[in-house]
Amino acid sequence: MKGIIFTEFLELVEQKFGYDVVDKIIEQSDLPSQGAYTTVGTYDFTEMIALLSNLSKHSGLSIDELLYTYAEHFFGVLISNYPDMISKYNDPMELLASIENHIHVEVRKLYPDAELPTFEILEKTDTKLIMIYRSSRAMHSFGLGLMHKTFEHFNSEAEIHLEKLKPDATEVKFSIMKTNEQ
Repeated sequence: MKGIIFTEFLELVEQKFGYDVVDKIIEQSDLPSQGAYTTVGTYDFTEMIALLSNLSKHSGLSIDELLYTYAEHFFGVLISNYPDMISKYNDPMELLASIENHIHVEVRKLYPDAELPTFEILEKTDTKLIMIYRSSRAMHSFGLGLMHKTFEHFNSEAEIHLEKLKPDATEVKFSIMKTNEQ
C-alpha cells in the first residue's frame, strides 16, 4: 500500500483525535515501519489494519466508520494535490464511471506499483450507475466515502446502496442513483 495512504491517515488521526492518539496507536500496533512513512514508499497493508484496529478500540468507532471518515479527508487531498484528474469532469456519474479506465490509469502513472481495487461497470445511465468493486483489502467503506464526496463536490446528491457479494466484502456491488443537482 502506498505511503500517501498512511501519511494522510495519520494526518487525519492527528486532526480528529490529537497527536497523542497518533503516538498511542503507532505504539500499540507494533509496526515493522515503526510508523515512519513517506508518501512514495510502499508498506504492508497489515500495518493499516493494525492502525485502524487500534484507532477503533480507542475511538469506539468501527473500522468501516473510520474508513468512511478517512475517505472524506482523502478526497480533499485528491482535489488539492491532483486537481487535473478530477477537473476534466462535469458530472459525478461520469467521474465514478471513469475510475477504472481513467483515474486508476493516472494513479498508476504516478505510483506504478500501486495495488488498486477494480471497478466493473454493470449499468450506466445519466442517473444510475451499478458497479462491482473488487479488492482483497475489502475497503469498500473507503470507496463509499469517496463516492459521497464526489457527489458533494459536484453539488449533487445520490442514494448509494452497497451489497456485499462475498461475506468478506472483497466483492461489493454499488448501486448509485443520482437524486438531484443543485
